[in-house]
Amino acid sequence: MGVWVGSSVVSAAAVPCGDRFEWFYEALTSDLMPLALSPRHTADFRAKITDLDLGAVRLTAFAYSPVLARRTSAHVRRGDPEQFQLALITRGAIRTSQRGTESIATGDSLVLTDTSRAMESQSVGAAGLAEALVLQIPRSHLLLSPDRADRLLAREIRAGEGSAAILAGFLRTLLAHGPSCQPEELLGMGSVALDLATACLARQLGTPELAPAEARAQEMLQRISRFIENNLGDPELTPQVIADRHCISLSSLYVLFRDQPMSVAARIRQGRLQRAHADLARPDLRGQPVQTIAARWGFRTATAFSRAFREAYGTTPTEHRQSVLGAPQ
Repeated sequence: MGVWVGSSVVSAAAVPCGDRFEWFYEALTSDLMPLALSPRHTADFRAKITDLDLGAVRLTAFAYSPVLARRTSAHVRRGDPEQFQLALITRGAIRTSQRGTESIATGDSLVLTDTSRAMESQSVGAAGLAEALVLQIPRSHLLLSPDRADRLLAREIRAGEGSAAILAGFLRTLLAHGPSCQPEELLGMGSVALDLATACLARQLGTPELAPAEARAQEMLQRISRFIENNLGDPELTPQVIADRHCISLSSLYVLFRDQPMSVAARIRQGRLQRAHADLARPDLRGQPVQTIAARWGFRTATAFSRAFREAYGTTPTEHRQSVLGAPQ
């Protein structure tokens, strides 16, 4: 997933009445995944989609007139985003069936589905709008074994208490205030949403501590990696600080990274250099001194930054900026 983050809102209200259902269908099949969609009626069809790209995950709010959605094995073969989709139903009731399990989730309930399997979803009850917040989680990011995740598919998860209530409240707040956040804030919010979703689903399966040691290690590694990405601008970010913040010893941190392509210190260094490299090529930052950009990404001195930059890219920061943006006017 790319590093671009941001928000968007699109509504069928801007589309002629007779074309609104087709607009909604095209939006789902092109931006989400292939499926078949049957409306209860099309004459006064209404829909609105609000999207927040959070880096690690994506949060999409759907409000729509009653429909029946079917995703068959043929649809899966045509296109699969390879996601778990965790939906918080905020209005109406939605019947979901997948892998032999069926439930009706009402307001303040969560339901998990897998885009790699056939499924069916239908608005039930009143004819008003159905509304749901859908957290789209790449399969590789959800640290549950496939057989354990399968046990949760299409089950109603009540969000009235515990970790489910915390997740539901966070998703509502994120939808309300996320569009006003800066991109770096949204990256952090994506990491929080993923952690809360993982905790919620693990709780549904029993005590999280019973997970295999390897899975716990991978979860810790991903949590630390996200922490590094979100704190690259802090000049105090060191392996010791990372270990302390995650309540593990420094030696345990080194063990976690033992089989990774680079050490934890090298990961910090590379991340900082990549962010600085990208900022130096931004026309809107042309007026900022090189040292200002270096400091933004945690480099304490211009000398240290220039040396590290040349070692990584074979050129100086100033030469890189000039090659991309041209000489200053």
